[in-house]
Amino acid sequence: MGGAVGEAMRAGVVAVFLAVAVSGAAGAGALPRFAEAPEYRNGEGCPAAAAAGVCDPGLVHIAMTLDAHYLRGSMAAAYSLLKHASCPESIFFHFLAAEAGAAEPEPELLRRAVAASFPSLRFEIYPFRAEAVAGLISASVRAALEAPLNYARNHLADLLPRCVPRAIYLDSDVLAADDVRRLWETRLPAAAVVAAPEYCHANFSRYFTPAFWSDPGLGARVFAGRRRPPCYFNTGVMVIDLRRWRAGNYRQRIERWMEIQKEKRIYELGSLPPFLLVFAGEVEAVDHRWNQHGLGGDNVHGSCRPLHDGPVSLMHWSGKGKPWDRLDAGRPCPLDHTWKSYDLYIPSDGSGAASPASGPALAASLFSW
Repeated sequence: MGGAVGEAMRAGVVAVFLAVAVSGAAGAGALPRFAEAPEYRNGEGCPAAAAAGVCDPGLVHIAMTLDAHYLRGSMAAAYSLLKHASCPESIFFHFLAAEAGAAEPEPELLRRAVAASFPSLRFEIYPFRAEAVAGLISASVRAALEAPLNYARNHLADLLPRCVPRAIYLDSDVLAADDVRRLWETRLPAAAVVAAPEYCHANFSRYFTPAFWSDPGLGARVFAGRRRPPCYFNTGVMVIDLRRWRAGNYRQRIERWMEIQKEKRIYELGSLPPFLLVFAGEVEAVDHRWNQHGLGGDNVHGSCRPLHDGPVSLMHWSGKGKPWDRLDAGRPCPLDHTWKSYDLYIPSDGSGAASPASGPALAASLFSW
């Protein structure tokens, strides 16, 4: 049985959305191999599958984006979500795949890869067109941040079926240590479109250039009149009300800031600053336990970092250093060994093949309530 069965076990199904584009080293039609994950069963009180499918009002929807380099991460993330779910057999995955091209495989290849590792998984694959955002992307401090799929989160309300009321967006370099249903139950008051952990101790001004702060039409004026003073939040973990997003045309608002960026260079990072410009000061705060981020170091060096103080429900390797890269290079950080417990990747030479059945779960003390 996956995870503790108790008060968190309520009617509903978890639906996880992964956006996948396999390119670069993997190459078209050349996907890595992954081991079959253990199969987890529902506990008492879990709902039966509903005939309404994805439009079932009891569904919990989770969105994730990744490219070829993150496919290994997405497999580990999905495995951890299943392992810690109170009702793992009710999880439904929707994969958003880049349209097939010279470097991208046909979605059917991705379907086979996922089905091989998760034979009982309920999932679907949908295409995402990179040209929808390519003309809006500016150069960033790290090339990986310029990938079109980093901006797919802006399009969730367009890509997901309109019967889906909200979604949890998760980056692909995360590891669940708790039942994600708890995050899903976050209350979004009428004034909020997005809920996420906020970090008000961070230097908010550094996310924008001096030109932004010195422009009389921008700077502090942008954030005047908001519910609260603007704070940094990491866009790798968000609960999004999709109906309010659509009604408020928030994709267009974000894209307007991306257009201004092309004209004035008001920030240096990728998809994060436009979200801050639109939502900082309007975000509904979530407990920090749901985004123990920064485990990948900064965007330049990717150095090792420890967990923050406090309980942990979700670990996030944001930053340049990814656990699979550091493990393969023989220079893992201490917490990368925890991620390794969920790694389903099988090296091409067969060495160090994954053995997920023997991998330990994250210690209960990390996420005790």
